[in-house]
Amino acid sequence: MPKKQTLPTADIAPEDLENLTFEQAFHQLEQIVAQLEQGDLALDQSLDLHARGQKLAEICAQHLDQAELKVREIGSA
Repeated sequence: MPKKQTLPTADIAPEDLENLTFEQAFHQLEQIVAQLEQGDLALDQSLDLHARGQKLAEICAQHLDQAELKVREIGSA
């Protein structure tokens, strides 16, 4: 089984988030949620992470929409 690629949440520039796979974006989103749930971040850091998490959630949704479209195309073929 291939090793899961882990990418630190802050190491990817915002403009490069669009290039993440679903799995990479989801993993980063999980990391952000864990960091926010700890509750030990400064307000500015929390807001920055929240904004990044929103973008990652949008990317995940786009990937899921594309997958759903492919499944429908296969089903109608």
